[in-house]
Amino acid sequence: MMTLYYSDVLSAHRACAGAKHLNAPVEYRYLDLAKKDQKQAGYLAINPNGRVPALVKDQRITWESDAIICQLSDELGADLWPHDTRQTDIIRWFSWNAQHFTAAGAALYFENINKERFGLGPPDPTIIAAALGNFRRFAAVLNEQLARPRAWLVGTSLTVADFSVAAALPYAEQAHLPIDDFPNVRRWHDRLNQFDAWREPFPGGLSCTTTGRGTGEHQERFGQPI
Repeated sequence: MMTLYYSDVLSAHRACAGAKHLNAPVEYRYLDLAKKDQKQAGYLAINPNGRVPALVKDQRITWESDAIICQLSDELGADLWPHDTRQTDIIRWFSWNAQHFTAAGAALYFENINKERFGLGPPDPTIIAAALGNFRRFAAVLNEQLARPRAWLVGTSLTVADFSVAAALPYAEQAHLPIDDFPNVRRWHDRLNQFDAWREPFPGGLSCTTTGRGTGEHQERFGQPI
């Protein structure tokens, strides 16, 4: 059994989606960020960054959503993280996404969703304007890449690259991400939404835009049952 530490926030969406899509044998441990569970000494010993998600299997600890999905794919002999020439393209998408596309989307998510949720003050219009400009710039790149046409980012099947790059898109409406201006991106994300795991990644029906905590057979709050 593996343990996946998560919260109902954007950073953990793709890891939970990947685990659910793969039907991975994981025990989910919820961290309540508002109560600073991620800053407890016990969790910092797992992830000294004090962030979610993290995956623990025996003595092996893995941080970061992309790496977690790759590990789960390997553990289960799946093809989300293929061991062939597609790896170079997937890593290229990881790097591009972390520095550009989801970096911009996450900034808009934080300003338009998380600030209100966690009582962090009003959205900053200067940050929003800069992030929106960057999102549009890099969404145009993604839109062009998806115009070939192709169903998925790498090869002819779903890979971890799709889960990685699409991380912010489920919250486009609430975060004010203008994906309707990019029809190929919209079409690609609609295809992802055909997977139950992508639409409902969190145990107990949690959403990145709500403050509730779900319940589930394999879900516990960090350090104590719920």
